[in-house]
Amino acid sequence: MTLLEIIAQLREEIQRLRDEIAILKGEKPRPKIEPSRLEQPKLPARPAEEGGEAAKRPGSAKRSKKAQLTIHKTLVLDVADAPEGSVSLGYEDFIVQDIVFEACNTCYRRQRVRTPDGQTLLAPLPAEASVAEFPHCGPTLFSYILMQHHHNHVTQPLLLEELQELAIDLSAGQINNILTEKKDAFHEEKDEILQAGLQVSTYVGVDDTGARHQGKNGYCTHIGNELFAYFESTDSKSRLNFLQILRKPHTDYVINETALAYWERQGLSASWIEQLQTGAQEFADAPAWEARLAELGITSKRHVLIATEGALLGSLIAHGVSSELVILSDGALQFVVLVHASCWVHAERPLARMIPFSDSHRTAIESVRDQIWHLYRDLTAYREKPDPVQKPLLEARFDELVGQKTDFPSINTVLKEMREHKADLLRVLEQPAVPLHNNISETHVRDYVKKRKISGGTRSAAGRRCRDTFASLKKTCRCLGIAFWQYLVDRVRGLGKIARLATIIRERAAETPSPIVETEAVPA
Repeated sequence: MTLLEIIAQLREEIQRLRDEIAILKGEKPRPKIEPSRLEQPKLPARPAEEGGEAAKRPGSAKRSKKAQLTIHKTLVLDVADAPEGSVSLGYEDFIVQDIVFEACNTCYRRQRVRTPDGQTLLAPLPAEASVAEFPHCGPTLFSYILMQHHHNHVTQPLLLEELQELAIDLSAGQINNILTEKKDAFHEEKDEILQAGLQVSTYVGVDDTGARHQGKNGYCTHIGNELFAYFESTDSKSRLNFLQILRKPHTDYVINETALAYWERQGLSASWIEQLQTGAQEFADAPAWEARLAELGITSKRHVLIATEGALLGSLIAHGVSSELVILSDGALQFVVLVHASCWVHAERPLARMIPFSDSHRTAIESVRDQIWHLYRDLTAYREKPDPVQKPLLEARFDELVGQKTDFPSINTVLKEMREHKADLLRVLEQPAVPLHNNISETHVRDYVKKRKISGGTRSAAGRRCRDTFASLKKTCRCLGIAFWQYLVDRVRGLGKIARLATIIRERAAETPSPIVETEAVPA
C-alpha cells in the first residue's frame, strides 16, 4: 500500500470520527448524497416537442380520480327558485371526499329472564358487537388501534392521548393488551407466509438490521421477495440463527442428503459423518439433537456448530423447500447457504466510497466503475430477455473486468473480492428470476427501521413477537396489493372475505412462472 493510499484512508477515518462527534453533540454529520447510476428509470424515447410523450418521473402519469372511488351517499341538489319555463339539462356530478371520525359507544340492554325450572337466561350479544378476546372493545376500534400502532407507527402513549381526545375510555394497560395479547391467529398466519414463500419462490432476498430488546442489542432478520415479507427478531445474527429462522415454525433436526453434503463441504470428520448416518435420522427438538451429539462424543464447539447447521438444512429441505432455492444477500457470510447470490450494489460500493488521492487514482476508480455499470446494464437486459448465446459472452466480460490489474492496490482488492464471488454475482445467468441487487429486502427493512427509531426497543417477548408479526403481515399485504386496513377488519371481524395470505402467495406464484434459460444438450 502506497503512502498516498494510507493518507486517503486516514482522511476517511478522520471524517468518520468527525461524523460520530457531530452525532454525539446532537448535530448532523456530513451528508453523503450520491445518485445511484445502477438503476435508472426508464423514460419515453421521444420528447413531447418531437411528437412523443414527454419524459415524466415514474408514477406521475395522470389517472382518473373517480374510476375506483366508492360513492357512499348521493344527494340530489335542484336549482332553487328557477325562473318559470326553465328546462332541466340533467345533472353534473361533484364529488366530495370526507371521513366519519368520531366515537360510537353502544349500550346493549340485555334482558335477563328466569325460566319456570329456575334457570337464568341472558340475551346474547350480536356476533359483530365486539371482539371475542376483548368484549368491551368494538371490532372497528380494535382494528384502528392495531392500524395506528403497527402501520402508522403511533406510540402507545400518543395512541392513548389520541383515543382520550376522541372520548374513548381505555387505559394504557388495555391498549397494551390489545396490541400484544391473544394474537395467536395472526402469529399462525405469519408462519404460514414464510412456509409458502419459501416453497414457491425461486429466490428470496435476505437482510438484517438492529433490534434492541430489553435494553440489549439484538437483530431482526428479513426474508422475502416480490410476494411476501417475513421478519424475525433474535439475539444473534449467526448462520445457525438464520437457519433456525428459515425452518420455522418447525423444531426438528433431520439428517438427509442435504445435511451430508453440507458436512462434507464444511470439513466435518468423515468418521463422525458415518456415525451420524447410523441410528435415528430425525430428532424432534434441540434437546434430542444435543443428546445425540453428546452420545457420539461430538462436543467440540466448532464440530457441534457444523453438525447442527447441517441438520437444520436437512430439516428445511424435508419440509418442502427446494435445495435449489437462491438466497440473495449483501454478501454477509451467515446468509451463504443453499444456492447463494450476491448483490451487485454492495459489491460495487467499496469503489463508490473510495476517496481518491490523485487524479490518476480518481480516473482509475471511475474507469472500473463505468465497466461495472456497463456490464450490470447488460446483465439486466439479459435478465429481462434471457438469451443463451449471450451467457458465455457475459461471463467472458466479467472475467476480463475482474482480471485486470491497476496501479492501485485498493482497486485491485475490490476486483479480487468480486472475482472470488463470480458464481454468486453471475447467478442471474443460470436463474434469470434472481435480481442483481438486494433492493427489495432493504426497502422492506426500511419501514421496520423507521418504527425502531420512533418507538425504540421492545420490552416483553409478546411485544417483540407482535412487532415482527404485524410487520410481516403489513408488508406481505402490500406485496400482494391488499389494503392492510381491509385485512385487519376482515380478520378481526372474522369475515373471511380475504383468503389466507399463504394461499394468495401460492396463487400468485402459479400465475407468474419464472423464466428459464434454454441450454444446449451436452453430447454423451
